[in-house]
Amino acid sequence: MPISLHHLRAGDRSRWAVCQDGGWAELDHPLADLLGWPLDRARATVEAAARNAHGDIPAYPAAPPVDRQEIWAAGVTYRRSRDGRREESGHGSLYDHVYDSDRPEIFFKSSPWRVVGNRDAVGIRADSGWDVPEAEVGLVLNATGVVFGYTLGNDMSSRSIEGENPLYLPQAKIYDRSCAIGPAIVPSWAIGPGPFEIGLRVLRDGHEAYAATTSTAAMARSFQDLAGWLFRALSFPAGVVLLTGTGMVPDAAFTTRPGDTVEITSPALGTLTNPVVAIGEIIDGLIGVGDG
Repeated sequence: MPISLHHLRAGDRSRWAVCQDGGWAELDHPLADLLGWPLDRARATVEAAARNAHGDIPAYPAAPPVDRQEIWAAGVTYRRSRDGRREESGHGSLYDHVYDSDRPEIFFKSSPWRVVGNRDAVGIRADSGWDVPEAEVGLVLNATGVVFGYTLGNDMSSRSIEGENPLYLPQAKIYDRSCAIGPAIVPSWAIGPGPFEIGLRVLRDGHEAYAATTSTAAMARSFQDLAGWLFRALSFPAGVVLLTGTGMVPDAAFTTRPGDTVEITSPALGTLTNPVVAIGEIIDGLIGVGDG
């Protein structure tokens, strides 16, 4: 990555840094400020900091590259995603309609404080028996809906819950540790609009349990189309991250397990790695609170 923005945490302090050619420099403004400004002003601020980049980036724990941004997500943007939804559900025509319609499926995924970063744990629900990671390119959009940058995202999903009834989508998608973002933001002016190659691996006991690759060139919708729909009746003064859907869906024989490691890679955007834990516990048929 020639230039990238990183979110670092040192104790209670949150820091934003720009990295370029192996060096780094601290930014004087958080991401919310950059995304609230016009793109040319934000770019000038990032590039001014990058000119002072030097030395190795501090070994602080990496935080997800968001501060005040909600995470939203688009579904059924790849043919494989449509086919996967048909496999898990008795409502196949519903997903055919979404795939072919003018209006996309867009849903709320996570508040910023629930998002996890690179090397932090993602979760699967304890009351679900069929769970998969969804590797996606995330659009980091500024307050006017312009693409400021790109990142990688993992939209963890319960296929058993969504497959039982499409109205259960929020429970299948939104829970603690259900969303990972990272490792950094690559500015849009540094790499252009794609397409982006993206790969997914699930490692289990040191072995590859699942692997697949795709490209955003296979999407049925453009980044601009998805961003335009998100902003039609919503405002995001501090910007927003929009995950753009997955083109890799394991078949019915595969489910993610606690102890697995999910690895999402893109030559342009880096590698997002997360161990898997169970979220909640089953007590007398009811789900409790807390990591399993």
